[in-house]
Amino acid sequence: MEGSALWQGSVLAGILFWLLSSSYLNLTLKLRSFLQPFVTHYVQTGTPILLQIQSYKAGFFDILFSGLSCVVSVPFYTAFLPLLFWSGHGQLARQMTLLMAFCDYIGNCIKDVVSAPRPASPPVRRVTSTKDEEENALEYGLPSSHTLNTVCLSGYLLHYVLTHAQIQGAYVNYFGVSLACLFVALVGLGRIYLGMHSLIDVVAGLFIGLGILGFWLTVDEYIDSFVVSGQNVTTFGAALSFLLLFAYPTPEFPTPSFEFHTAFNGVALGIVSGVQQTYTQFHHAGVPQLFSELTIPVFMGRMLLGIPTIIIVKFCSKTLAKWTIPVVANTLGIPIKSTTYIPTFNGAKTGEKSKAFDVDTGIRFLQYAGLAWSVVDLVPSIFSYMNL
Repeated sequence: MEGSALWQGSVLAGILFWLLSSSYLNLTLKLRSFLQPFVTHYVQTGTPILLQIQSYKAGFFDILFSGLSCVVSVPFYTAFLPLLFWSGHGQLARQMTLLMAFCDYIGNCIKDVVSAPRPASPPVRRVTSTKDEEENALEYGLPSSHTLNTVCLSGYLLHYVLTHAQIQGAYVNYFGVSLACLFVALVGLGRIYLGMHSLIDVVAGLFIGLGILGFWLTVDEYIDSFVVSGQNVTTFGAALSFLLLFAYPTPEFPTPSFEFHTAFNGVALGIVSGVQQTYTQFHHAGVPQLFSELTIPVFMGRMLLGIPTIIIVKFCSKTLAKWTIPVVANTLGIPIKSTTYIPTFNGAKTGEKSKAFDVDTGIRFLQYAGLAWSVVDLVPSIFSYMNL
């Protein structure tokens, strides 16, 4: 117990020290002044390469690469991960969720530190076929989050499958690695073809993703053991999530990157706290899994019941947060503002807006934490009650 509290306190103190020291030394601006001109130069000089790739314009390629971008986007993973939990593959689902949150944090921090532009459009043709892609285009370029996430998540999925598969052999490993490499290559090429990233963005996403994946494969078992059976898990998770909301660089100009980080930060906390409370009931290694003890009709029933439930919980969490956070802030005398969720606070009456707390951050964090908690706690409880 004492050893657990010691390392948890050390981690939190280390993050707090980094937050204060980096702010005092103004590290973000210093790093940006060094990295931004270098990256911007390669983005600009790499435009002819993009135009050459885009010269092979075809409707088939537009559909293919736009589809791949959707498949590896954050909204897709947000929808896919609950199904992974409900299919009985709890360990894989936990690791994929936490890895996704880690990738999102590291990738978006680097984006906003460097604050390097995306390829200029025009002359580059930018294809944004979905609202999600339109929001992505508002972010900075380096690194390519799609490439980074694909390397990490497909790499970890491959590792998990090869580790747990009943079929073993060199040819299986070769096929799996080849398939993962092809998938990563297509996603990276697609980001260039769609005009969303330059070559240096994709290369950076590739190498940063490989670094994160290598790190995660060395700590994944320790993290999972802590989540399911550690001490002070929820308390530590809440404190860590709170600090990570502040341990984030200020971009040169505002982008949606911090919003994406806030959402997945909330998801990670909701998953960790929910699993910690209900592991022995719903998420242990002996639960029925899809294609074995869990039949397809039962899994379909879980989806039909679970998806509407988590949507309702997300709406209720958002509504509750919109009401409670301003009340608490006003009670404590904290000036607040809101640019999205509460229009009445987007004005002069909020006080000095530059020093005001943006309640949108708290609202977004809590609504996604509530959604994630319902995926691993509330919804499985309903499944148990309904014998699903």
